[in-house]
Amino acid sequence: MPDVQFPITAARHEFFTDDARLKRIHEKVIAGERLDESDGLALYRTADMLALGWLANYVRERMHGNVAYFNVNRHINHTNVCVAACRLCAFGRKKGTEGAYTMALEEVFESSASGYTEAVTEFHIVGGLHPDLPLQYFLDMLSGLKQRFPQVHLKGFTMVEISFFAKLNKMTIREVLLKLKEAGLDSMPGGGAEIFSERVRAIICDHKIDGSEWLEVAREAHLLGIKSNATMLYGHIEGDEDRVDHLLKLRALQDETKGFQTFIGLSFHPDHTVLQHLPWTTGVLDLKQIAVARLMLDNFPHIKAYWQMLTPKIAQIALRFGADDIDGTVVEEKIYHDAGATTPQGLSRQDLIRLIEAAGRVPVERDTLYRAVTRTENSVTVAV
Repeated sequence: MPDVQFPITAARHEFFTDDARLKRIHEKVIAGERLDESDGLALYRTADMLALGWLANYVRERMHGNVAYFNVNRHINHTNVCVAACRLCAFGRKKGTEGAYTMALEEVFESSASGYTEAVTEFHIVGGLHPDLPLQYFLDMLSGLKQRFPQVHLKGFTMVEISFFAKLNKMTIREVLLKLKEAGLDSMPGGGAEIFSERVRAIICDHKIDGSEWLEVAREAHLLGIKSNATMLYGHIEGDEDRVDHLLKLRALQDETKGFQTFIGLSFHPDHTVLQHLPWTTGVLDLKQIAVARLMLDNFPHIKAYWQMLTPKIAQIALRFGADDIDGTVVEEKIYHDAGATTPQGLSRQDLIRLIEAAGRVPVERDTLYRAVTRTENSVTVAV
């Protein structure tokens, strides 16, 4: 698969557009002023992709220069049994139905070891909402992983899962988070946010917690010192107003807690879902979403181009449209591949370095907290 090549000094080119709205936004961006709701709508609705990319790249390079981050990680999807029946999901199965699975703890540990090398710095743990798994299962999972792989960062459980654990075990969100943290939880992914719009959630994921609850779980985690990511699912039935509203709510919470590390726009994959009649997102929309996020989320340190969903080539281009991170090696990923993703299950460390360098960026391996990782033949060192 040939790489896409880019010039290295794109952000130095003179800005030009015929879109009067972008001219006004350009003035605010250069001055470092915060964009508002009307600006966000203008960004989504512009047809001038090159000018939009210029603006996002300007901010991205102002924050990160020519660096692009990646990590060496492994996904653990311990169960696909889920009490929810979200129309957007191809991963979840009802208990006892064909294709449903739940790993015993020893299977989790064996699976983790089978994809583990000394290079792995993160386990990304996400599963369905299983009605019969007690909190102790997850506490033992975390402590068991920490015992076996003490140097690996454990990033686990979405806000939806945390809320479910609390309800199932008759505990508060804070109590659940404290127990998970004590057992070894280091940070949280940002899945399950979908779109905060009540109108849209009623159609695509009415069995999940609502947007305000998702934000409240994130707030509690951040207050306990647990960093997290944040996501937005786009390309289904949402509108531009819904997308802007979602970004503004994330930005407001970040102003309050400063606990979000990365924003990841997740393109909707309709295959094998109830919404499979909907078209897949285009590369133009994928790049626009990344660019708008970089411009609107001025207090988020990082914007990720998740190559598993976007494809490696679009992820490369995204490094010129506001993204500074392309995620990690992954090894095995089930959720989006069940929804029809045709990207590889994983890429090697060298693959990611090659993709970043071909995009004209400087690859920097990171850990989950974005500290630089330095490798020699016999050691791994994380900058403190």
